[in-house]
Amino acid sequence: MNTLIETAPAFVEMAHQIVWCSVATVDQKNRPMSRILHPIWEWDGENLVGWIGTSPTPIKRAHLAASPYMSLNYWTNTHDTCVADCHAEWALDDATRKQIWDLFLNAPAPVGYDPKIVPAWTSPTVDAFAVIKLRPWRLRVFPGSVLMGQGGAVLTWRES
Repeated sequence: MNTLIETAPAFVEMAHQIVWCSVATVDQKNRPMSRILHPIWEWDGENLVGWIGTSPTPIKRAHLAASPYMSLNYWTNTHDTCVADCHAEWALDDATRKQIWDLFLNAPAPVGYDPKIVPAWTSPTVDAFAVIKLRPWRLRVFPGSVLMGQGGAVLTWRES
């Protein structure tokens, strides 16, 4: 088992290169559902926090109300994969929505983008734009080079 300080930077680097991930939640009957989302991660050397700008659909709201967890799986065709299993919560206050809007707007490509490309997102304070805050409890970074027998290291961290 690796430490967060070892695993988080490698996770963020890979996740921000891949950008899009499959995100799974479960409903009130524990049935899984997945979707593709575009998180951004902040690592300050001690804490890792993820943010998703998204539409607060009834399904997402119901799933997070039933179980406040998400599993995020990034993958490339070179078989680089990284996974974050997280506690997830809505951050619907205007200050946080503006902060995360600006984070996406000012981040370098490919993880950064202008949120206004989504037609319903005309500003960070419209009802159609919401933020999900992610706090990982488990991370795994699996470079495709390991799978291909070309070296590298698999990193795994789990909150104690």
